[in-house]
Amino acid sequence: MKFHVNRDVFSEAVSFVVKLLPQRNPQPILAGVLIEASDEGLSLAAFDYEASARTTIEATVDEPGTILVHGRLLSDIASRLPNAPIQIVVDDDGGIVLTCGSARFTLASMPVQEYPAIPEVNGESGLVPSEDFATAIAQVAFAASRDDVTPVLTGVQLEVSGTRLSLVATDRYRVALRDIPWDGGTSASDEPTTALVPARTLQEVGKTFAHGGDISIAFSGSGDREIIAFTAGNKTVTSLLIKGNFPPVRRLFPEATEHHAVVNTAELAEAVRRVALVLDRSAPLRFTFTADGVSMDASGTEQARASESVDATLVGEDVTLGLNPQYLLESLGAVRSEFARVTFTSSENANKLSPVLVTPQTSGGEESFKYLLQPNLLLR
Repeated sequence: MKFHVNRDVFSEAVSFVVKLLPQRNPQPILAGVLIEASDEGLSLAAFDYEASARTTIEATVDEPGTILVHGRLLSDIASRLPNAPIQIVVDDDGGIVLTCGSARFTLASMPVQEYPAIPEVNGESGLVPSEDFATAIAQVAFAASRDDVTPVLTGVQLEVSGTRLSLVATDRYRVALRDIPWDGGTSASDEPTTALVPARTLQEVGKTFAHGGDISIAFSGSGDREIIAFTAGNKTVTSLLIKGNFPPVRRLFPEATEHHAVVNTAELAEAVRRVALVLDRSAPLRFTFTADGVSMDASGTEQARASESVDATLVGEDVTLGLNPQYLLESLGAVRSEFARVTFTSSENANKLSPVLVTPQTSGGEESFKYLLQPNLLLR
């Protein structure tokens, strides 16, 4: 095997395929990157049974072949090579020799025959605008749980229905929802399709494909090997879906209610950051919404106290409640509008705190982003 390739193109390709690999893999073979050289150029792929990444790039191939080499080491080397073409050759002993300018590296090869087959996706697919999809992931994925005890809550539920793709995530204390356009092409169906994708994988997809035109999303497989594939340009990422039933959180979102406050998003976020400095970890921040604005009060250890007020427009009665400041800040960061609307929902259970609904304050139309946050009990 022997080929020549542009340094920058090769470095970017290797970096892409190793991003989804875990830092420490229990099976050493899965730390490898599979490189196939053929008349069509180079194909690079990585797979750890949960997620895979594959890309193709142009190269001058003198001798076709396939090699498996340690991915992160190759990525580190490629990113630091001098500005010159790369040549990779497999020597007589099976070792891999990489030269670039005056730099020369000899790397051990890994057994290609022991590497698992990269998943192929042949199911139904549709298109979403890459920037919309990347934004939607950023607005929703942070609300997924980081606790592996309940795996279904560590994922983002993708729901396709007609011409709409919804992304939903929850960790029991909050729910984030975003809708974006979906183009199912000639195979478009009104039958809903769902896929529960690990939040970590989806976040990497959002970062990688943020500016790649349209993204093709395909669903494939069955049983315990259901997978989803994201493709843009010459790059494809696949992910094994999380098995289990995602909780029916859509029903938690209230019907339209007029009891709400409108605040400047940036001003409220800055005030929350300041006042929360004196709070103990995970302690709620007291908010009081009145016709004069919204005031925040916090009491921490060492007799530290803080308070601040910002302007707000309130429709309805005064409200006092406790909210997790970090959860509220994340919602304000996801709103992505100058003003945010905080809606106070009502509950049939008088002994249960009703959640607050955070949405962008826009003129007319149904909101594509919604964030529901459960208040905390306040100690008197």
